[in-house]
Amino acid sequence: MAAVTIERPQVQTRKRLHPDTMKAGVNTAMRLSRRIFAGLCQRHVLISAGLASVLVFSAIGVVYSAHENRVLFNDLAQLQAQRDGYQREWSQLLLEQSALSAHSRVEARASQGMNMVVPGKQDIVLVQAQP
Repeated sequence: MAAVTIERPQVQTRKRLHPDTMKAGVNTAMRLSRRIFAGLCQRHVLISAGLASVLVFSAIGVVYSAHENRVLFNDLAQLQAQRDGYQREWSQLLLEQSALSAHSRVEARASQGMNMVVPGKQDIVLVQAQP
């Protein structure tokens, strides 16, 4: 058997910085920040930042327009399917109308349903128009 020992972590005491060291660090940080902000105000940096922002906005616009294109294309496909359905229905209605308005069918319905007959030559009377 092996023996296991648990060691307690050692607590490290923080070293206090000397006030002069802290002042030197703060002064260095201030000088660096002044240099950075002074560099940001230079013309080529501003132009680069402006172009980068235009590029980002352009990329967002491309993504948005691609999304809108897909949505509109889906709407177009649905509307075309609906149009095709209406065209099928219209052609069926035209066929039904031509079948219902056929002369033989109208004559058969008139003779059977209303007891109508085609008049003979002796039953036709011509009336002349008066001037």
